[in-house]
Amino acid sequence: MSQIRTTLRRAGLTTALATVGVLTAAGVASAHVTVHPESYAKGATDGVLTFRVPNEENTASTTKVQVFMPTDHPLLGVLVSPRDGWKAKMSTTRLKKPIKTDDGTITDAVSEITWTGGKISSGQYEDFDVAFGQLPKDTEKLTFKTLQTYSNGKTVRWIEAPSGGQEPENPAPVLKLGAKGGEGGGSASSVPAAGATGKPRASSSDSTARGIGIAGLVVGVLGMAAAAFAVVRSRSAGHAE
Repeated sequence: MSQIRTTLRRAGLTTALATVGVLTAAGVASAHVTVHPESYAKGATDGVLTFRVPNEENTASTTKVQVFMPTDHPLLGVLVSPRDGWKAKMSTTRLKKPIKTDDGTITDAVSEITWTGGKISSGQYEDFDVAFGQLPKDTEKLTFKTLQTYSNGKTVRWIEAPSGGQEPENPAPVLKLGAKGGEGGGSASSVPAAGATGKPRASSSDSTARGIGIAGLVVGVLGMAAAAFAVVRSRSAGHAE
């Protein structure tokens, strides 16, 4: 019986360590600033983008978030949704090329949104909602470089672009733009925004995290199966003797 108990303890320890490892990896894989939904139609109107900011520091809180809006392909009619405990400040810039709309010519656009005054504690995240009047029609994607500042003075620069098909260490949030009703995205009414539904679409990193989590469960099951096999084998050996 002592041999069986030892076998079970070893199998259980191996399973636990393997599961903790993959779940930890899952948390790391999804812990960067993202924009939801992942895609919209080119020229979509009256929609909402949600910037999800997780806190990666164990001993510090996030106290400042700066999202830089693309000015080469600007968003029109940008508005910020109030967020309890946070104060939002929008900065504008004059466009190099004015944009003609049905309501007139647009010469300025929002270039930066900064949230301060609140805090995101360790193990938590905050969603910041930004409404837009219209997305650009002349680009395939929009990149929102973001700076995240912590209470200990550390600033994480989420500004890197993918290279060679590999995700960088600090990727900038990217919104893909596709034809209306096409594979790349839908209209504002057909692609729900996180701020509108409360259920943001999963990003590629979230999918990766789920995949890793499933792998952890598989490892756990295999570990338990190995333990059961060891018990049966030990009993069989005992009877043989």
